[in-house]
Order: sequence, then C-alpha cells, then structure tokens
Amino acid sequence: MVTADNLRFFLEVARTGRLNEAARALGVDHTTVGRRVTALEKSLGQRLFDRSPSRWRLTEAGERIVPHAEAVEAAVIAAYDARPAAFGPLTGSVRIVTPDGFGAFLVARHLVDLRRDHPQLDIELVTATDRESVAARHFDVAVTLMRPAPRHLSTRALATYDLRLYATDSYLATAPSLSDLSDLREHTLISYVDALLDVPPLRVLSTLPHTQKVPIQTNNITGHWLAARSGLGIAPLPTYIGEADDTLRTVLPDQFSVRRTYWLVMPRDLERLARVIVIERFLRTIVARNPHMTEVPADLRSTEPK
Repeated sequence: MVTADNLRFFLEVARTGRLNEAARALGVDHTTVGRRVTALEKSLGQRLFDRSPSRWRLTEAGERIVPHAEAVEAAVIAAYDARPAAFGPLTGSVRIVTPDGFGAFLVARHLVDLRRDHPQLDIELVTATDRESVAARHFDVAVTLMRPAPRHLSTRALATYDLRLYATDSYLATAPSLSDLSDLREHTLISYVDALLDVPPLRVLSTLPHTQKVPIQTNNITGHWLAARSGLGIAPLPTYIGEADDTLRTVLPDQFSVRRTYWLVMPRDLERLARVIVIERFLRTIVARNPHMTEVPADLRSTEPK
C-alpha cells in the first residue's frame, strides 16, 4: 500500500541523495529509511532509485513520483499548519533560496529578527545564482532574478534595484582617468565568470556601448565586492551593497545604472502555509526598510506569466 509516511521517506532521500542524511533529517536510523523506500517501490512495482554507496539517484520512475509525493506532503503539512491570520510561533523548517547578493547581504543580517519571532523554526538559507536552485523545486520560498514559467509556481514581483559601478579611491587614484564609459577599456573590471553564468539579468556589462574585457571573474557577488574594496578594480554592484560600504565610491553614476527586478516565487501547493506566508512578509519587510530598493506596489504584483 502506498502511504503518506512512505512517500515522506522517499522525498527526503530524493532531496538529500543520501540515506544517512535522510535518516538524520527524519530522526530515524538509516535502515528504517531504506526499508520504507523499498516498501514503497514494492507497492508501486517500480524501482525509484539507482543505489550506490555514495549516492541514491532517482530513476525516471522516481522523477515522475516526486511531484505527486510533494502534493501529498503539502496536503499533510497544511492540515497541521493552518493557522489564523495572526500567526503564533512556528515550528518545523523552512528553506529560502535567493541570489547570492540578496541572501548574503540582506536576508542573513535580518535572520535574527525572524529567529526572535519564531525560535522553534529551523531556517535554511540557500544562496545560489543559477536557474537550477529553483528548477529543482526543493524550496518553500525563493527570490529570483528571472520570472519562472512553470505553472506549479506562484510568482509575483518583490522589488526593483539598481546596479552601478564601484571602486575604491586608492584604485582610482592610480588608474587611468575616467570621464566616459569608453574609458573603462583601460581599467580592471570585476564580474561573473561568463562561461558559468546562466542568468541573463546578471550580464550587466553587456549593456556597455563597447566590447569590454573583464580580467577578474568570480562566480558570486561577495567575491566582486571583496575584490573591489581591496582596490583591485571596478565592479558592478547592487546599490544596496555599494552605497552601504564607505570604502567604495560610485564610478560614472550619470552614465551607468542598470535596473533589475527580484521575483518572489513559491510552489502553489505551499503558498497558503503559515511558514510560507510569514517568510513572504519577512522578505517584504526587508525590502521596505532598505533605502536602495523599491518595493513593487501590491496592485502591480502580477501572479500570472505575461
């Protein structure tokens, strides 16, 4: 018989890929997890995982089961998690996926407020600047730079922000003069590793009117910021990072400014859960309090793809 409990064990192994990690998350021993998964496979008459000592990988049959198991999980959670409009302290865990800059520079510093209000809620903050972190569906709430298309996701605009060029006074004092964007050709620019970047909104240097060599490339915004503030060169940074750092100054502010949008994304079968509603409010509060971000008005937060 296929049971919600066996599906729960299956999902944890699918998410972690390792029996011991799934067992630790579920609070049982690994033999129990293996037994439950085997029982589910027998009930369905299909092998759901390719097993190896290092990792359990989903088979094609397992991949097909995942969305159905998640729907059952959401229904079970909803039965226990439904609360009135004024939520009390939450329990369990919540996973928030965000781009590197938003997560590391904004969300992380405000987790103390969330923890104070919900001390029994375990929080997983995953920062990643790629599409796969959202495509995998292993999250409760996500912030993205691109508007996802899948219908199983509920998407609405969260905020807009600007990126500008930043460098230290010490770098600019010894570097070639800068009066026009074309002068950037003579400077050391810092940006993403182009070959690894699969998020078009982050290709901000492509907006320059000329072809620009970027000799320093790293795959996250924290690296850009640290490299720029060390005096290495010029980096495009969100204003909520650059303007908050007294060691940096804006370069050619009247000639270079790129606006981007953050999108708030939730699986449709989870968006009415108390923990998801609380996290959305938490993220919107962060945006509302930041002077370098513009919250999107409620009447403009379309939930359907255009």
